[in-house]
Amino acid sequence: MNQALIDQYFIDKKRVRASFDRAAQTYDAAAVLQKLVREEMFSRLDLIKVKPHTILDAGCGTGHGSFELQKRYKSAQVFSLDLAFGMLQKTHAQQSFLNKLLRPKGLICADIENLPIATDTMDVVWSNLAIQWCNDLDKSFTEISRLLKPNSLFMFSTFGPDTLKELRAATSNGETHVSRFIDMHDIGDALTRNGFNAPVLDVERYTLTYDDVRSVMVDLKSIGANNATQGRGRGLAGKGFLKKLAAQYEQFRVDGKLPATFEVIYGHAWTPETSQHSNQDLGDGVSPISFRPRK
Repeated sequence: MNQALIDQYFIDKKRVRASFDRAAQTYDAAAVLQKLVREEMFSRLDLIKVKPHTILDAGCGTGHGSFELQKRYKSAQVFSLDLAFGMLQKTHAQQSFLNKLLRPKGLICADIENLPIATDTMDVVWSNLAIQWCNDLDKSFTEISRLLKPNSLFMFSTFGPDTLKELRAATSNGETHVSRFIDMHDIGDALTRNGFNAPVLDVERYTLTYDDVRSVMVDLKSIGANNATQGRGRGLAGKGFLKKLAAQYEQFRVDGKLPATFEVIYGHAWTPETSQHSNQDLGDGVSPISFRPRK
């Protein structure tokens, strides 16, 4: 891929953070696919034997994955990490009173590409539909490998190249309107390249249906999945653009509904049995944030 195209699809993290901050209150009602994928991930986790003491939910959103992980592994310390502070506020608000009391330092506001967590401190890293917001997959996997203890589990889901293919086809005007997602085989290669053993990956496709294009766009906005690529249009999308988008999208209508395809890649891999990293002391292991009531 040439450098100009790479730059065009480079993700603006400030925009990602702002979008998810704004979507924190509407996310749960619209995150139908995210819930389906999370449930599928847990059904796969049922087949894996782990007894973790420390778990990182990397890209926790509004915290439902973290809550289920805590329910399953009651003696474990679950850390919830997200780039957007608004999502962490929602996670904190939805925590049980007991969790707030016993685990007040479990929330971390950070980027997966630069984790403020010490080396060899986590037994499991779990990440549901988050790593597609990373610009450098190798850097992300290196960071995750670094903080995992030897013989520990990384389990994740992310979007593949066919995601929102209808929207991509309907908006071919020279600007980027949909992120470019990474192929499953390239993800597998990146896992191996960055120190993971025995990677297992597969793909499932989901199709959500809508009455009109506006409903597609509203759903994406409600979960914070706004276009954050550097090649996006910087002005407001006018009526002309939206009218053209609606007309172009109509070619995909089936049985009275407009489809939105999502290609979901599921994967898990293990760190080697001995640590491959030099010890990097980051204090007590993590840099959490806390929410205290206003006086």
